[in-house]
Amino acid sequence: MFGSTEKMNELSTSGSIRSEVHGAIGHVCISNVRKRNAMSMDMWQSFAQAVETLDSDPAVRVIVVRGDGNEAFVSGADISQFESRRTSLSDQEESDRIAERAYMAPGRAAKPVIAAIRGICYGGGLGLAAACDLRVCSTDARFRMPAARLGLAYSVDGLMRFVSLVGPQNTLDLFMTARVFDGHEALRIGFVAAAVPPETLDAKVDEMAQALSQNAPLTLRAAKLAVKSACSRSSESLAAARDAVRACAASADYLEGQRAFRERRDPVFEGR
Repeated sequence: MFGSTEKMNELSTSGSIRSEVHGAIGHVCISNVRKRNAMSMDMWQSFAQAVETLDSDPAVRVIVVRGDGNEAFVSGADISQFESRRTSLSDQEESDRIAERAYMAPGRAAKPVIAAIRGICYGGGLGLAAACDLRVCSTDARFRMPAARLGLAYSVDGLMRFVSLVGPQNTLDLFMTARVFDGHEALRIGFVAAAVPPETLDAKVDEMAQALSQNAPLTLRAAKLAVKSACSRSSESLAAARDAVRACAASADYLEGQRAFRERRDPVFEGR
């Protein structure tokens, strides 16, 4: 996937975040293979930048996030930096602010963001996957939220994302027990949209991304904002969702969809 490219950005030196565009699909690769893709502070910052850059690219319709190699999506934050970067309360708050920007980036993107999860998905990696719109995993993926074993409290915003995805009981179970669960259970509790054999993960994610890329971008954005509104229940998010619905009704894509239906052909949407 990340060999010969149309576009590549190296955004970090302590591990790296690589981005590419293939057709209508933007790809973000989290790469720190020696540490099973653990996220350094530089990587947290670079991840947000990569998603924001792809979201602003008019050629991109869908963004896919994956970990480098076969062992991990993201194994969590790079704990080796904790002694130097989280020694005081102010340091911890600054680190949390940087990580939270990364968690917010997929939700703020106007385009759908898919997490392709293979191998280990622990801690911050689990939180990053939760921040994406759709998640597809291999059945042998391993998930864990180990904060209770580290003496850390996960952010309130992060916990709210989990409650909106899997409900309060499953959230408390995962956060309080710090237990490991697999792809089958991730599907059962509703954390992922699909769990597939490891050898078919890439094909499944590509199939999903291609399908989304051919749908009306304004409609996808409206759906994303409506779900966000339902989870946050804020008046601001509700207003944004309603504006997005009205934009669909007034769009050229809506007219194109009608014409394509009458002419019995596939629609060609332009996102306007």
